[in-house]
Amino acid sequence: MAYQNFTVETDKDGIALVTWDMKGRAMNVFDLKAMEELAAIVEDIATNDSIKGAVVTSGKDSFCAGADLTMLEDMLGAFTKQAAKKPEAAMQMLFDESRKLSLLLRRMETCGKPVVAALTGTALGGGFELALACHYRVAASDSNGKVGLPEVKVGLFPGAGGTQRLTRMLAPIDALPLLLQGTELAFSKAKAMGIINETVPAADLVATAKKWIVGGGEGVQPWDREKFKLPGGPVFSPNGMQTFAAANALYRKETFDLYPGIRAVMSAVYEGLLMPMDIALRIESRYFAHVLRTPQAAAMIRSLFISMQALSKGARRPAKVPATKLGRIGIIGAGFMGAGIAYVSARAGIPVVLIDRDQASADRGKAHTEDLMTKAVQRGKATEEAKGKVLSLITASDDYSALKGCDLVIEAVFEDRGVKAEAMAKAAPYLSADTIIASNTSTLPITSLAENVADPEKFIGIHFFSPVDKMMLVEVIMGKKTGDRALAAALDFIRAIRKTPIVVNDGRGFYTSRTVMTYIREGHMMLLEGVPPAMIENAGRMAGMPVGPLSLNDEVAVDLAWKILQATKKDMGAKAIDPRQEALLEEMAVKRGRAGRKAGKGFYDYDGRKKQLWPGLAEIVEPKPAESFDIEELKQRLLVAQALETARIFEEGILTDVREADVGSILGFGFAPWAGGTLSYIDMMGTDKFVKTAKKFQKKYGERFKPNALLVDMAAKGDRFYVRFNPEKTRKKAA
Repeated sequence: MAYQNFTVETDKDGIALVTWDMKGRAMNVFDLKAMEELAAIVEDIATNDSIKGAVVTSGKDSFCAGADLTMLEDMLGAFTKQAAKKPEAAMQMLFDESRKLSLLLRRMETCGKPVVAALTGTALGGGFELALACHYRVAASDSNGKVGLPEVKVGLFPGAGGTQRLTRMLAPIDALPLLLQGTELAFSKAKAMGIINETVPAADLVATAKKWIVGGGEGVQPWDREKFKLPGGPVFSPNGMQTFAAANALYRKETFDLYPGIRAVMSAVYEGLLMPMDIALRIESRYFAHVLRTPQAAAMIRSLFISMQALSKGARRPAKVPATKLGRIGIIGAGFMGAGIAYVSARAGIPVVLIDRDQASADRGKAHTEDLMTKAVQRGKATEEAKGKVLSLITASDDYSALKGCDLVIEAVFEDRGVKAEAMAKAAPYLSADTIIASNTSTLPITSLAENVADPEKFIGIHFFSPVDKMMLVEVIMGKKTGDRALAAALDFIRAIRKTPIVVNDGRGFYTSRTVMTYIREGHMMLLEGVPPAMIENAGRMAGMPVGPLSLNDEVAVDLAWKILQATKKDMGAKAIDPRQEALLEEMAVKRGRAGRKAGKGFYDYDGRKKQLWPGLAEIVEPKPAESFDIEELKQRLLVAQALETARIFEEGILTDVREADVGSILGFGFAPWAGGTLSYIDMMGTDKFVKTAKKFQKKYGERFKPNALLVDMAAKGDRFYVRFNPEKTRKKAA
């Protein structure tokens, strides 16, 4: 039988080689067609007497990237439509459809024939669950391969047996961290833990897998044998109770119970380990169907998978502009940001010219790459050969003439108009008429900076986040005269360095900087109200933010917040700022020199890696008893402030795509991932309820919470952002 996604070849020993190779895709993924075909292959293996066993491998560099989550989104859409009329039938449909892969893999592992997974590259999510359902796993030792179950990162959890098989291979104390954190393991680490049985050179994968079958490999899983014992002991045992009590405490501490998918992992594992495998898998499927119906899962799948993939692949790229050929790029400014941009560019194989005011400064910038590559080698993530190649791609110089021939030049000097203008003036004589020029700025308007270049159409903002090597978001800013070619070049470059872009129009603070400052400001205002500092910080983390607002202000620098406030006051007038916040920042940054983490003192005191809230804050504002404040209201204020500012920015046309608002808020400043982003947070709450909440806060705390006209209109019409501004409608019409 011919298959669209698989080929099956049976050798003289009766071993079927099942090769997964989806046409037109860079990676194999589970979609409906792939599952249908694999089910037919498994059935043939089970019932065909001439087949003695099977090896499942990939025709691509990687094994499988997991499930196609657009399939789940479509499933949820069908469920929602049916649930309105026949809720019970809709529930049954969702349960049945969502466990198809689970049943398929169970059929494979109980088919009576030995099945081996031969793994190359990555085997993640459903791909790893397929491997776990095989009776033996062989992985390529000479590839940068990894396995893992990262579903919790997009609001879900492993729903095809992953929670049950992994905790029957490993003690729960070892398995739970992998499940709860979505950890990805190198093949060597997975082998050391016993998840992978053998690692051999890629050329020997299939032969090794077949050898195991011919040598007497059995088609029975350990947990299906009569005398199987759980590796961590029974759940109701001293070891079991210690494990689950500690795991539950850690789960609460790290997540504040905001993620239904992570909570379901705990429940599915605990309950499943009390039962035989078939019942355990059914328990897992029940929880999986439940999690699928949560608004958190829907929002996270949409933002952190579907939208993020679309943006990373160029959803906002001008379609008619030819692909940009980046033969060489130039970076002016070898400080921390410039050096970071040079590193990620060279790591992507792009030659870089790194310019600074003198050779010593330029060399220090290149040394940043050497330091990062040395650490990568020490951690086994790079070789000495790779390190040498990356370093060879960076030319450090103090001579601006070295910029000749660069296709893209990124200015990354100090955040000062004059300094930036001077740098661009020095570069100008050596740039061709076709060179695209970009400014790495977080606040300075691109339109005004474009006055310093000969052709504003070829000038664009590219705002990297610090540290560049770790932060996945890049904010692209369009000036009033920026042309499509500059936008296309910026997006092509960002894709080449494997980061996710959002595109915004020019405006004070653009999107990310402007919005995150509302989070910091709200922390300041709470402090001034007498909310205990620890309570403010805890409220931020309990709301789902990675750090509290005071801690974040220390990271971005307290004196920078002061300077931004002064610049805003100068440009927009005294009414544009709150005098109470101004007085607080003046006291901290100017009078007391507490400039933030860089100075070793800010809202926190720093001692090496340790930090603690500065006791002297009580001298500035005396805290009131914690009982005076409603923690739920504090949490909500911190999130509403950011979401409200995003809605204003969207109304102003600085943001034009709801996907960019949500993806940018999560990747750029860590806005509560459980909500799917700032606009998804409004949609999840309901626009009418959000506006009512904002008005309540406006009356209680001031005009900064006044809802904008767009929100008021949407609330009156019962509208949502992903209804009125849904980019998928445009995409489907075009298709």
